[in-house]
Amino acid sequence: MTPPVQPRIYVAGHRGMVGSAIVRQLLAQGHAPQQLITRTHAELDLTDQAAVRAFMAAEKPGQVYLAAAKVGGIHANATYPAEFIYDNLMVEANVVHESFRAGVRKLLFLGSSCIYPRLAAQPMSEDALLTGPLEPTNEPYAIAKIAGIKLCESYNRQYGASHGVDYRSVMPTNLYGPGDNYHPQNSHVVPALIRRFHEAKASGAPSVTLWGTGTPLREFLHVDDMAAASVFVMNLPKAVYDQQTRPMQSHLNVGFGSDITIRALAQAIARVVGYTGAIGVDPTQPDGTPRKLMDSTRLNALGWQPSITLEQGLAGAYADFVSQQGAAP
Repeated sequence: MTPPVQPRIYVAGHRGMVGSAIVRQLLAQGHAPQQLITRTHAELDLTDQAAVRAFMAAEKPGQVYLAAAKVGGIHANATYPAEFIYDNLMVEANVVHESFRAGVRKLLFLGSSCIYPRLAAQPMSEDALLTGPLEPTNEPYAIAKIAGIKLCESYNRQYGASHGVDYRSVMPTNLYGPGDNYHPQNSHVVPALIRRFHEAKASGAPSVTLWGTGTPLREFLHVDDMAAASVFVMNLPKAVYDQQTRPMQSHLNVGFGSDITIRALAQAIARVVGYTGAIGVDPTQPDGTPRKLMDSTRLNALGWQPSITLEQGLAGAYADFVSQQGAAP
């Protein structure tokens, strides 16, 4: 019997942590490298509508994973709010619209857990969206990600029946793993702490001070688990996906299932790095959202579960950092 023809798949943001993990996942599942379409930012500026239109018209992918985004931690979001909202709005608007124009029927948009209200009931279910004020420190980014969900829903509602459009959205919890950004100021909490503890160990610093009180609770998912969930959701039969979603609430949460305090996370990272000094806190710095735990019941009901423990994942993340930096562990 002739095997089914593989779709040509465009992974937007393939050099980022999530996009590169999706590429690894697709290759591991047997997709041929020549079936995967990628472009660097230098080759294709996704904020340029004309360039995206020409690219989509020429390549005509069968599936699109929209993992490209401008991302960062509290400091980066507070410093560059205009860039965070503009760049992310433009990227998703251009990729979604030009995918539709090029006849793409299957698209997966990757959002963020910050779409939910700052004080949403925990764990946060999909129906918490748009029920309260957002966390001020990353509101511009969150607004852009909410718009991405609504873009996908709106194209489904208008063009689903007539054009077979099936654009889906997944909302990951806090991600970490290979390919993360270890910038001293603009990184998320796991890579930032990996770098700080590594440097403290190397310099013999007697203590490391955490931003905030150390009490906020966060959930962390390894990026390879996120990639596996993304491919899983993309390829679910529409009737199955529709069982756990609604036309105007079509996104699915992707979480690990449990959370940890920032202080406990820091202690776990210190153990992985081998740092034995003291760990303090600075309550004058912002904590951000008090707690962010995703309710992934709907995705779990569809048959997906994470497989990488935090301890396993942090060890791999530290090895990745050492490899990137060319540093001794």
